[in-house]
Parts: sequence; C-alpha cells; structure tokens
Amino acid sequence: MLQKIVSLYFLFFCLSHNAHAQTRSEFRGVWVATVDNIDWPGKGNFNTDSQKVEFIRLLDMHQRNGMNAIVVQIRPCTDAFYPSPYEPWSQWLSGVQGKPPSPYYDPLQFMIAETHKRKMVFHAWMNPYRAVFNINETVVAATHITRLHPEWFITYGDKKYFDPGNKAAQQYVTAVVKDVVSRYEVDAIHFDDYFYPYKIEGKVFPDDATYRLYGNGLTRDDWRRSNTDSIIAALSATIKKENKQCQFGISPFGVWRNVDRDPINGSKTNGAQSNYDDLYADILLWLKNGWIDYVAPQLYWEFGHRKAPFEVLLNWWGKHTYGKQCYIGIGIYRANSNAAWSNNNQLSRQIEALRNTPNINGMIFFSSKTFETNPNGWSDSLRLNYFKEPAALPSLE
Repeated sequence: MLQKIVSLYFLFFCLSHNAHAQTRSEFRGVWVATVDNIDWPGKGNFNTDSQKVEFIRLLDMHQRNGMNAIVVQIRPCTDAFYPSPYEPWSQWLSGVQGKPPSPYYDPLQFMIAETHKRKMVFHAWMNPYRAVFNINETVVAATHITRLHPEWFITYGDKKYFDPGNKAAQQYVTAVVKDVVSRYEVDAIHFDDYFYPYKIEGKVFPDDATYRLYGNGLTRDDWRRSNTDSIIAALSATIKKENKQCQFGISPFGVWRNVDRDPINGSKTNGAQSNYDDLYADILLWLKNGWIDYVAPQLYWEFGHRKAPFEVLLNWWGKHTYGKQCYIGIGIYRANSNAAWSNNNQLSRQIEALRNTPNINGMIFFSSKTFETNPNGWSDSLRLNYFKEPAALPSLE
C-alpha cells in the first residue's frame, strides 16, 4: 500500500512538473533578414501580392513550429520597408532603391497586422549604421542620406557607414527610430551587432577627423565606446517617450570580452573579436543602466567549440543579465556545416541547456529560411516536442 501511495505521489509530481515546464514563459523568436533578400522577400519577388503570400506562408510556418515572436529587418541599409519621410524604399523590396512597391502597399503595416493576428509579437529590426551595402554594386537613390550629407559617412572595405562619432548622424538615426515607434504598433525596436564595423585585417577605420574634433582627451577606444553609449541612451529615452510599452533590445556578438583582456569579467573564450574591444559596444553598461529591455547574444557556436564554446558563453550571459531579459541567439543556419552541426542532437542540447540556465528567458533563431528545409528534422522537433505547448512571453516586470 505504501509503495502504491509513493508511486502515485511520484506520478503526480512528474505531471505537475511537466505542466509547469510546458507553461513557463519563454521567448521563441525567429530573425527574418531582408538584406540581400536572405529570408524575405525571395530574390526577384517584387510583386506585392506575391510578397504578401510569401510572408503569410512564412508566418504560418513559424506559428506551426511554436514561435511567439518575429524579428523582421525593416531597415537593412539606411533604407526602408515602409514609407519613410527620411529614407528611400529598399532595393530588396522593389528591385530599385527609392522605388515604391507596386501595386502600392505598406509592408510594415501589413506584417505587423498579420503577426498580431496570429497572437505573435513583432520586433522591428533596424541596422543602425550600415549605409551602403556594397559601394561597387549598390545604386544609391538621389534622396539617400549619403548623397544629402556625405560628410556624415565613412567608407570601410566595400561598405559605407555612418560615422558613429558624428553627432548629427546620431540625431538622424534617432529621428528615424522615433518615426517608426510613433507611427507603427511595433512591440520592440531591435538592433543587431553592427555598431562600429567588424575589423578588417590591415585596414584602420578612418575616423581621425571626428576624433580630433570630439575626442576630448579620451583614448580612441574609450571615445568610440562613448559614442555608442550615447546613441543607445538617446534611443532608449526616445523610444520610451513615444511608447512606454515598446521594448528596446540589442542582439550583440556572443563574446563581450575575452578573459585575456579582462581576467575578472571576461568569458573563458579566445575569440578574435569582441563587443567591448573591437565593436566598441559596452553591452553590460547598457544592461546595468537600464537602457535596454533585453539582450539576445548571438551564440552561433557549438558545444565544445575551440574558441567560443556554446556552454561557456551561455553560462557567462546567464550571470550578466543585470535583471534584464536574455534570449539566446541560436545559429540554426549552421545545420550540417560541420560534424557538430550535423549531429541531430546539437539543437536539442542547446535548447535544454538554455532552459536549465538561470536568467535565460528564451531564444531567437537565425534565420527564417533555414526552417523551410527542416534540417536534421529540427522543425519537427520544435513542433512536436520542444514547442509543442504554447508559451507566454516573459514579463518585463
């Protein structure tokens, strides 16, 4: 009799624990990249009706897989997937920068409505400083800001960027974001990892003139970080003033600092570049100061990676959230790219690990197109197992 009571108690405990696990809040998002037509719209699809059909199909796929959030790139390269008073229509929407969609529609308004119809949230992904994707190939519209204010920009490699130290450029980017938040029901503004660009070997980012003008005695590195800090603080204040419910999130490169540069706070990684030392993005300061609502570090490596092991960085970020939400960026696009990502268990191990790490509140997958081929059966695994039960979004309270 006692054994039967114990067995029944154990069964009740398991069922209760499982129900709790399934109903816990969890951010389940997907990045939808529009730059170079990576995810949407498909290359060469410049027809309004076809674009709508394609986006609805994309949303339905992710809804079936259990997602509750979509992160769509609406400003890939100082251009717009919406009618903007500041920037031309995107070349990846209509085929020609500055040309409106035909027949005319507002893609952002359409995407938000369809996303909300499915009880999913819409995060508007904007690239802050990339201005010309390829200076050798891009035909820039006459109204593009690089033509109107060429003094705001720096050419580095084959791209053109806003000079982050230029105060007028910062004010312009802030105005662009304010416009979107004031006119559209976006649930969040989302920035990726491109602030100062990734370093190109043998090339120095040419910001000497601005440094001489605004350096104020700071070292070049500290001055660059202060430039990034100032726009994040300004954007945070602007977003909340326009709409207190609109979140502000950043998806940084997965390594904040390597342990050799910071023995106390750095992660036990030996990656070539890092946010703090190379991209001049002090993510931890932004979290501490409450300038951002969530962080989504891009941990696109596998367990046991030689330079940046997934498990090491996952635990590091879990200890450095400062009370803010943390969603792990998962590189599902890497499916079958090497032996580790050909292993069917790589994704399931990552999901289970992040679910068992304190202060981790969900995940975002890069990127949407990968799910179309169901690599290693991972879409099925989400739909039938890991995301089988719906999850509420984490509360910011």
